[in-house]
Amino acid sequence: MSEDYLNRRSIHWFPGHMAKTLRRVQEKLPLVDAVVQLLDARIPAASLNPELQNMYGTKPRLYVLNKSDLADDAVTAQWRKWFYTQGNGAVAINSKQRGAFSPVRAQVEEALEDLMRRRREKGMQGAKTRLMITGIPNVGKSTFINNWAGGARARTADKPGVTRGEQWIGAGEYELLDMPGVLWKRFENEQTAVNLALIGSIPDKLLNTEEIAAGLLAQLAAPYAPRLQERFKLSEAQLSLDGWGLLEAVGKRRGMLISGGEVDLERAAIAVLDEFRAGKLGRVTLESPPHPEEGGEAHAQKPSV
Repeated sequence: MSEDYLNRRSIHWFPGHMAKTLRRVQEKLPLVDAVVQLLDARIPAASLNPELQNMYGTKPRLYVLNKSDLADDAVTAQWRKWFYTQGNGAVAINSKQRGAFSPVRAQVEEALEDLMRRRREKGMQGAKTRLMITGIPNVGKSTFINNWAGGARARTADKPGVTRGEQWIGAGEYELLDMPGVLWKRFENEQTAVNLALIGSIPDKLLNTEEIAAGLLAQLAAPYAPRLQERFKLSEAQLSLDGWGLLEAVGKRRGMLISGGEVDLERAAIAVLDEFRAGKLGRVTLESPPHPEEGGEAHAQKPSV
């Protein structure tokens, strides 16, 4: 994808409150027993913020692949396996689903088994288990916490930046520290930034919507061609077009025309992005884990499905 698919201003979108969050994460880590980091199951690599990874040290951690109901099941399974090979637990959930926190709690208890045993031996059975909940903006942390705590304790919205300060939330024998979403200070590549924009972690006002939508269609054309064909009624010939050609074809099929019969690309782009974010293109994942021989950190790439 060309680097022009994302407005250059958004590449380094890192408001002051995010810098403050990184400092507060580092300050609060000694107070918690483990870290639960939420990732978007559609883009696990792009939502795996290295700024946070570098801070955790040896603190037990669990990765939660949230919004898994919107992601490709087969690729999600690959990601879970990859995290386990890295020595970390990983579960896939839909935080909006009732009881979604249950598998997370079970994995936390398994990871902290030694701590729980020591507490029992010291007669500290009633001690609260403290968990730090982290992630990028708009990954669903507040919804996840509210589900776990059994009520609307944390503010939620379908846009980034709603949680601006950390807050402790009681959840039975647990205390959850909800940290504001924080992005990377600098992105390793343009695709990472684009994928974050696609799920709404970067505000839409910073984007060139048409370029992002064209890029998304180009990215989906090979692995998910049948989905595009079904949703937008595209022909086989149209599926071979580049991103801009696909966006124009979508606009024509939807009758989004302006004077002179030209396609209203802005309307078409908004429709494509809205339908992707709502899951109307089916369950798709934009990134696959590295192959075993590659090792190292996860990175963005086209799905291998």
